[in-house]
Amino acid sequence: MELKTKVIAEDGKQELTIEREFEIPASLVYLAHTEPELIEQWMGNKVLQFEKRNHGSYQFETTSPEGVVLFRANGVLLNLVENQSFVRTFEMEITGFPIQLEFFEFQSISETKSKLKMHIVYKSVEQRDQILKMPFAKGINMAHDRLETITKHSLK
Repeated sequence: MELKTKVIAEDGKQELTIEREFEIPASLVYLAHTEPELIEQWMGNKVLQFEKRNHGSYQFETTSPEGVVLFRANGVLLNLVENQSFVRTFEMEITGFPIQLEFFEFQSISETKSKLKMHIVYKSVEQRDQILKMPFAKGINMAHDRLETITKHSLK
């Protein structure tokens, strides 16, 4: 089965692009990325902090049932343009990966359809390639499927 979320990674570059069309308006895809309650539902992470403003910080965390931290990420939000775009730094703690820079664009295709475009810049080609060796594409596709399902239900 073909994944709806496309990961485009050219050989020898320290960046990649992620694209996904959704059957929901761009404003809802933007909200799903900037409202803590929605982030928790589709990403499966606990939002420890989220300051929805320029230079605002955020922190996400996932723990095991025993309370062991499995994943923690943090960063800063920049250049927020409501329902259109933002930039963020993204640091995966406890991994040894350097901070990455992520550009998000929320494009309206119609009243009920939109496109998300993420451009991610890594410190090196090697770091990007290391990320791609993980089940990255499958994981982000599953998360985007949840985003669309959860957000569609919020319309009802």
